[in-house]
Parts: sequence; structure tokens; C-alpha cells
Amino acid sequence: MFYHEGDQLQYKVEVEEPDPVFAKMLQEGIGGVEGELRVALQYMAQAIGLPKTEEFKPYRRALIDTAAEEFGHIEMYATAIHKNLQGAPVQLKEDVLDGNDYATLAGLQPRQFLSSGLNPLFVDANGAPFNGNYVVASGNLAADMCANISAESTGRQLACRLYEMTDDSGMKDMLAYLIARDTMHQNQWVQILKDLADPEDPWDVFPIPDSFPDEAENQEFNYAFMSTNLEEQPDPETPWTTGKSPDDEGTFSYTTQQDLEGYDPGIQPSKPETFNDPSPQGEDAFAGDGENHTETETKTHTETETDTPTNTTDSTDDGDGK
Repeated sequence: MFYHEGDQLQYKVEVEEPDPVFAKMLQEGIGGVEGELRVALQYMAQAIGLPKTEEFKPYRRALIDTAAEEFGHIEMYATAIHKNLQGAPVQLKEDVLDGNDYATLAGLQPRQFLSSGLNPLFVDANGAPFNGNYVVASGNLAADMCANISAESTGRQLACRLYEMTDDSGMKDMLAYLIARDTMHQNQWVQILKDLADPEDPWDVFPIPDSFPDEAENQEFNYAFMSTNLEEQPDPETPWTTGKSPDDEGTFSYTTQQDLEGYDPGIQPSKPETFNDPSPQGEDAFAGDGENHTETETKTHTETETDTPTNTTDSTDDGDGK
């Protein structure tokens, strides 16, 4: 059950000098992979997928509360875009309406005028529509917390970059608020991740999922750093190639891809019915030894004694060629 508080914004959004080009940049904060729509839907999807038990109740509430907050951030970004577009000088808007100022059109998101009448859209800064594949909801709360930490990190980075792109004090104030909220969200998801682990060992939640039987895992490679450098390199003896692993379940080691035996993929040619063979008829491009082979085909072709049909109809020469 959700409620909306009238026409009130979560935080003030003021624009001193409207900037249509900055409005285009702000679209990333709504429809981009780093944007607010992504995290709002992500947290909501994760909350819906949690078991409805007392054990998961506090986590579910934290996700839903934050999802609703992120929808409020979408409203703030949308208001900022609207003010940067609608508050633009009249002459600028007339140029766009008349189609005379192509430089202005290049600075604007064309669909902000063509599709929404100078209003925000659910697109990114390039005009690409929001993609639902940005949303991560795996069903594993620990895995989802890792995804959330990453999402809040890139979202905060976006807000910091937008902050540097503008000199408008109102926009800087709004973005400073959003940056602060991303600081909190990063930390709250880290805390939940730690809460899922052993209180004495915050890394105990790893590897994710930790419920897979250890004995079923390939023990030779589960803590081995693999170098894929063409030239075989010695162990650099970094913290991720030597010593105890953070999950306290293994010891790091170092190996190179050259140490592996290497195996033939053993992929056979596709069935003829797939028509994957690119070679002309009579040639097999997918022969087992990697060479083209010409198949001997016997074709029976019956020809008449002459290529010119014989006219068996009698004709009478009347002397005039007719």
C-alpha cells in the first residue's frame, strides 16, 4: 500500500538560470543505468521477492522505504528538467518551435519537445528509453545487497559529475542532497550485508551463494588467481594471490593459463537442416580436418540430339518466303 503526499517534493528544486542542455544531462538521472528509476524498481522488485516471514520483515521494509524514496528522487529530477526547459528564454523556445536553430535542437533532447512538449521523459541523456534489464533482483538477499551497493555507487558518481557540470546554485543544492542520500544508501546496504553474516566475521556471507556444497566445488581453482598474460609471469605476491581469503574458507594461490592442459572443444558440424554451412553446393566447409572438401556428385543429364527444337510441321513454300 502506497501513498503520495500531495504536490510536495522531498527536497527543494530551484533553478536560477534555465539551461536546456543541462536538462538533457539530467535525463541520465532518471532513465540512465545509473538513474533513480533503476534503483526504485530494483528495490521494489527485491522486496516483493523476499519471503513474508518475520526474519525478512526488517529487510523488506528497508527495501520498500528506500524504493519509495527513490521515486521521490525521480520527481525531483523531473522537476529540475521541467524547470530547465520551461524556464528557458522565450526566444530560445521560439527557435525550437520554428525549427530554425539546429544548434539548439542538438543541445536539447529532441523528444523533450516532440514527444512531451518540453517536459521530462523516461530516457537517458542520449534519448535511449529506460531498459528494464538494468534492474537486478536475484532472489538472494546477499547478492542483491552487492548489486545495490554498486548501483548506489554509480548513482552517486553520476550526481557528483552533474554537480561539476553546473554553476547554478539551485541545481548544486539539489544534487548535494541526492549525493548525501546516496552516501546513506550505500552504507545501509553494506550494513544489511554485514547483518546477514556472522557478527564476528562480516565477510562470512561470501562466497555468494554460500549454500552451495563446498565439496561439489572444484577445489583446485576456487581460490586460485589466474593470469592470462601471453608471457608467463611470476606470482606478483599481491593480497589476492597469497594469504587467507576474506571469507576465511581458503588460501589464495597463483596460476597461469599456460599451466592448463587445454582441451579441444569437440564441437561437431551442425545438422544439415540448420543450413549453417556457408559453402556452395558440393563443398563441405565444415569438414572435420578443417579443410574444404569437394564431394563427387553424379548427375544425369539427358540432352536432345540438337539444342534447336525440330519443327515437324509441314510448310509450303509459296515462293515469296511465306
